[in-house]
Amino acid sequence: MRVAITGGTGFVGRHLAERLNPTETVVVSRRTGTAITDVDALVAAFAGCDAVAHCAGINREIGDQTFERVHVEGTSAVIEAARRAGVKRIVMLSFLRARPDSGSRYHDTKWAAEELLRDSGLDHTILKSGMIYGSGDHMVDHVTRAVRTFPVFATVGYQERMVRPVQVADAVEVLVAALEGRITDPTVAVMGAEELELGAAVRRIAGVAGRHPLYVRAPVWSIRVLAQLTEWLMVTPLVAKAQAQMLAEGVNEAAPQAPELPEGLRPARPFDEASIRAAMPDGRFDLSDLRVTRWIRTRRRSDMARVSP
Repeated sequence: MRVAITGGTGFVGRHLAERLNPTETVVVSRRTGTAITDVDALVAAFAGCDAVAHCAGINREIGDQTFERVHVEGTSAVIEAARRAGVKRIVMLSFLRARPDSGSRYHDTKWAAEELLRDSGLDHTILKSGMIYGSGDHMVDHVTRAVRTFPVFATVGYQERMVRPVQVADAVEVLVAALEGRITDPTVAVMGAEELELGAAVRRIAGVAGRHPLYVRAPVWSIRVLAQLTEWLMVTPLVAKAQAQMLAEGVNEAAPQAPELPEGLRPARPFDEASIRAAMPDGRFDLSDLRVTRWIRTRRRSDMARVSP
């Protein structure tokens, strides 16, 4: 089976590409020179493919990479290109709580993308996944570097929210099952084997990292402010606005309701020390994580290039 992966150099897409036969896999991303909204380029990339794993997505907006452009216009382009290229099946990775009128453009546009695929007439599976963690993620990575950097860690809200983290290897196996047609429901919820309080998940990560910060409960509005500030200031924000919404709601059940995977296909790996340690990055947050630092370095390289003989 020949598979094209949109967002193939991103977190989940990269892990999926590593799992599949490299001679039968086409990686599609901006880094490989194919824009997600370029239908003609997508048609060429999808040529000869049996299925498309649509993993492209963003959790914050930068320049022209908006939620509307990537999630909605991008999915529309993928559908049109798949139709023209004769692709038989599309599997789309969405978010567990993607829904309309959520108050979050991330959630709203993920839902709009789901609806485009449902209305496409193409054979498809929509995977509404919870928080996925693993090497290169935005969960274990950010919590680990945060507790290594700051003596205080703020948890979201005064009421504990629940999460069911999904190990990326499990998420990839679900994607493979969907690509092979082993998931019959057109929309399914993908949730981890273990349900725990968000604060407990953070403490577990911190413990594996060997850190014991002071935990303080912060109102949701303050986390939203922090998210806006870190989106402005950091190359990869400590927490994005879309993630603040996720944390405020909890990520342990689908909205709207969607059936769970069949028993034999459900993620089975626990959120344990081994899984957490495998996802942990090196280092902590420092000045190199600031956007102004990157801008200064880029200017210096540009200036040096101009004066070089």
